[in-house]
Amino acid sequence: MTNHPFIPIIIGTDINAYNMAISFHEEYGIHPILVGKEPLSFTNLSTIPQVIEYNAQLGEKEVFVRFLKEVAAKYREPEKKLILIGTNDLYVRMIIENQEALREDYVFNYIQEDLMNQLLVKKNFYELCAEHGIDAPATYFHSCLEDKPFEEEVMFPVIIKPSNGVLYYKNPFPGMQKVYKVDSYEEIQKVIQTIKASGYTEDLIIQDFIPGDDTYMWDSVFYINSKGNTELITFGQVVLQEHTLTAIGNYTSVITRYNEEMMLKLKDFLEALDYVGYANFDLKYDHRDGKFKVFEVNIRQGRSSYYITSCGHNLARNFVDDLIYGKSKPLTLLKEKFLFTVVPKIVLRKFVDNPDVREEIKELLRQGKYANPLFYKHDKSFKRKLYLFMRQVNYYKKYKNNTW
Repeated sequence: MTNHPFIPIIIGTDINAYNMAISFHEEYGIHPILVGKEPLSFTNLSTIPQVIEYNAQLGEKEVFVRFLKEVAAKYREPEKKLILIGTNDLYVRMIIENQEALREDYVFNYIQEDLMNQLLVKKNFYELCAEHGIDAPATYFHSCLEDKPFEEEVMFPVIIKPSNGVLYYKNPFPGMQKVYKVDSYEEIQKVIQTIKASGYTEDLIIQDFIPGDDTYMWDSVFYINSKGNTELITFGQVVLQEHTLTAIGNYTSVITRYNEEMMLKLKDFLEALDYVGYANFDLKYDHRDGKFKVFEVNIRQGRSSYYITSCGHNLARNFVDDLIYGKSKPLTLLKEKFLFTVVPKIVLRKFVDNPDVREEIKELLRQGKYANPLFYKHDKSFKRKLYLFMRQVNYYKKYKNNTW
């Protein structure tokens, strides 16, 4: 490993973990250590991680802390700090809930537990939005502990999704979807009953469906250093999101944009909450009233946040400059035009409905202003290249056969 005063320990084995791993490799020539529950081809077949430590019980609180302490003991080196980075909601939640014990071995930049609960429990989050003048879709909550049917007056179609995603995904069931789009009260009751039967006992969100294709979705990434100073804000227009029912909401292509008003509005919101670390907002533009409406904020970098690395603000370097070197950077509102994608070019050319955006994509591809992090040139695994080729073929089939 190259001689830097830190060792990255990344929790996760999915695309997000891979993007963070290659960000460390790109910037520092480092092969990070990954910790995960199970092998996933994005990382398992890769030559970028130095090693991947697996533990099938990683999602359990006692195991999580004990195993991370074992990893720390195994890889600790004199004069080097261990940087801990979570790449999904569950792992970030567990770092935050156990931060006192983990700080004995690691450095990291995450919010406090009480703020996490304000932001991750959607009922609390939408109350915060209302308090701070942040627009959100019209939203109702239905408790799965109640037996009475949902009777609020809504305009169809509506979206149904769990308020607590971490608990929802603990009990997978046939036909499980990330988000349900329904057109009648009868369908609402059917979805409620199905989710209740899985053992989920928290609130369900029943929300106004904002019309518009994938390009009405927007993404905003923040890095706020451990002293509470905002260093980076981006604003991006989604070009495509996943179209399979279990993955809706995961963006597969984003074009960076600049909207100073929204960037600063979201900055004021996070700073008022004493937020630190990465934040990733999901928004949708509502053409009916001309407002951007916030769905949620992820308390970590998202899998599409890799575009900040491509635009000169390396995902890993933000952590390192802050936690290792104590550097504070002035605020940057990203202006550079760039296309992030994990789908093949043929999917972009064929399945983006908006003609203006399609033209723009052509131009960005022609100028070479795009990146697909999965095809990182320093990843030498032939097996992985083969896997990715098949995955690209499947992406074409997925978009051809699924509409949202």
